[in-house]
Amino acid sequence: MFDADLWREIIQSINKNRTRSLLSGFTIAFAILLFTILFGVANGLQNTFNATFADDAINLISIYTGRTSKANNGLQAGRRIRLKNEDFDYIEKEFDTKIQHITGRVNRSVQASFGVETNSYPLRAVHPEHQFLEKTIMLKGRYINQNDIVNRTKVAVIGRLVEEDLFLDKDPIGAYISLNKVPYRVVGVFRDDGGDNEERIVYTPVSTAQRIYGNNEYLNQIKIGYDPKMDYNEALAFGNTLKGKLKKRFNVAKNDQRAVRVRNRAEAARNANLISVSLSIIILVIGLGTLIAGIVGISNIMIFIVKERTKEIGIRKALGASPKSIVTIILTETIVITAIAGYIGLLIGVAVLKLATPILEDYFIKDPGVSNTLVLGATMSLILAGAIAGYIPAKKASKIKPIIALRND
Repeated sequence: MFDADLWREIIQSINKNRTRSLLSGFTIAFAILLFTILFGVANGLQNTFNATFADDAINLISIYTGRTSKANNGLQAGRRIRLKNEDFDYIEKEFDTKIQHITGRVNRSVQASFGVETNSYPLRAVHPEHQFLEKTIMLKGRYINQNDIVNRTKVAVIGRLVEEDLFLDKDPIGAYISLNKVPYRVVGVFRDDGGDNEERIVYTPVSTAQRIYGNNEYLNQIKIGYDPKMDYNEALAFGNTLKGKLKKRFNVAKNDQRAVRVRNRAEAARNANLISVSLSIIILVIGLGTLIAGIVGISNIMIFIVKERTKEIGIRKALGASPKSIVTIILTETIVITAIAGYIGLLIGVAVLKLATPILEDYFIKDPGVSNTLVLGATMSLILAGAIAGYIPAKKASKIKPIIALRND
């Protein structure tokens, strides 16, 4: 039940003892402020790591080729190694149980036009599974399918910004665009979390590009999504095995680093995960240290406050106050001060993070922020600690005889 007299007395007590109340509140507010900023920065760093892998699948292996830098088995250095459809088929068959997705890729630059609008865009000719490796999100229509590969159809999937550039307010699905003066029917529009550059790309079937741009079977890259059940060590071992077999297939020296290059995101993901975990542990330790310091601070202040109020407690008992009412008023006052100070600390911490966001982003700390649930939990911990710290001496003081309490120095 709401007790108006109790709350009036608490407000009067806080008002009459402003210095004491401010010191108590400052300890709590500073602890929550520091706690909020530390965990906000930690979350910002975690967001940075997550953004690094937002564009492509985390289980991605990319295969590139170049020229040999070393002679091998009687073959001179400088040979050009090129991927073909038969290499794509070999990898798909040889490592079938370890591959989740696979796609070839042919890269071109095209002049695209629709009506009077024209612009230059990168063209990526791919297989259907490229959608999952690139994390392409369809907004309209569909992506390239296997029928497009088999029939070498002239269809295109365009980025969101390509649609804005060329079609303005018109619906592009079913319309024809010219790519280097070759008509393609638009079958889909996509978006990509990788940024504007990724949304200014045109996708076409890889078989269609091979026929139009040279009537050949060459691929610029092969991308693989390995089985996501693999751990980091298994994924790295798979990448090394893949590279070794491809070098043997192309008759490339084992120590030749240029002819066949395999970029495995498992290594970057492992390093990022280690950094993220280490950082989280460090921040957690610092945050808990800050919280413990706050708990110790509020505990010491509460012991001092109860001792300072011994005479007041004696007067209350002399006037007929029960031990329970004395404990209740002290604990309620503690909880009120802790809750208000904690909320103020939270507001200041959030404001500091918001104001510092532009500066922090220059240091690759993306969208620093903290969960309200986490900070509220920390505040509740301090409130509980303050209540416990206040309860023990308050309970002890409430049992002192009035005459002894009034004589206390």
